[in-house]
Parts: sequence; structure tokens; C-alpha cells
Amino acid sequence: MEVRHNPAIDNSSISHQHHPSSPVIAAASPTPKHPKPSSNTVDSNSVSQRLHKELMSLMMSGGDLGVSAFPEGDSIFNWIGTIEGGKGTMYEGLSYKLLLRFPLDYPFKPPQVKFETMCFHPNVDQFGNICLDILQDKWSSAYDCRTILLSIQSLLGEPNNESPLNSYAASLWNNPEDYRKMVHKQYFVGEASES
Repeated sequence: MEVRHNPAIDNSSISHQHHPSSPVIAAASPTPKHPKPSSNTVDSNSVSQRLHKELMSLMMSGGDLGVSAFPEGDSIFNWIGTIEGGKGTMYEGLSYKLLLRFPLDYPFKPPQVKFETMCFHPNVDQFGNICLDILQDKWSSAYDCRTILLSIQSLLGEPNNESPLNSYAASLWNNPEDYRKMVHKQYFVGEASES
């Protein structure tokens, strides 16, 4: 049986009592019982689908560029990434591991990214935190994991010394020989401690 609202009859003042023997007929309500999700709300299925697409895209092209990433364990929201030091940079020949944690509202919010491998760099602190504008105030939902990894790889060879997290590395940047020694020293000390 279909109940239709008759605007000529106003039942708002009528008290309805339910008796166990009588059927309950629900009147159409002008407001839905469940609030509409906001336009910024993303369900975890769509985020998961996007991350799967990004993973496939990265697997098809990332290795050629010196970047890769794969989910860590069973969660598509936690990845381990790898970047190779760019040719012609002081990081050439070195491979860095990163942790990527994607929020449930990705891609509207950036993932948390930090170095797992010790990295001596002006824009990386001793805990592996990275100062990179696209991971903060310059984030765009158009960016993907590949873009993030390539940006970090580029940052290795082109630091922003105006906004250093590691002021010692920033001050040493203009002395390539000493800088390279520190890069290798921290890298290999970090590798030894991971073993």
C-alpha cells in the first residue's frame, strides 16, 4: 500500500498512537532519516579503488623512473616506497625507503610521508619528516603516489635551503665534497643499524 501526502490535510496536530493489533503506516517524511554526506566525505571503497589504480600505474611505469611503492601488509592505506638517488646528484647510487600513510579522506588530504632510511638533507629532519610544499599547503587532489615519490626524488638534488628542517645540511650544501661525505656517512650508519 502506498501512502501519499495530501497537502490539503494537515496531520501535524493529530496524535498517533500505535496499538499492537493495528498495522503501522509510516507517513512520508520531508527530511531523510540519514543526513546527506558532505561533498568532501569520501567512502573508504572509493579511496581503496583509487589507491589500487595508483598502485597499478606505478607498477607499470615507476620502476623506470627510479621510484616504486607497494602496500605494507594487508592494508592498502599503508605503503612502503623506494626512491633511487637521481643521476648527477649527491644521492646517486643510493636507495631510500619511505613510509606512506594514506588518510581515509585521500585524495582531498595528502598522505603522511617520511623517510625510513636515514637521509641527510636540508629538508629532512632526524626523524625522517619531510618539508615539501605538496605534502602540506600546496597539496592537490590531482597528485598521486607517483607524483609524490618523483617530487621527493627531485627534492634530493634540489633542496629548498630557505626552509630547512636540518640547518646543518643546509649550511653544508654549498660544499659538495663535505656534503657528499655526510650523505654517505648517515646513509651507511642507518643501513648498519637496520641490519
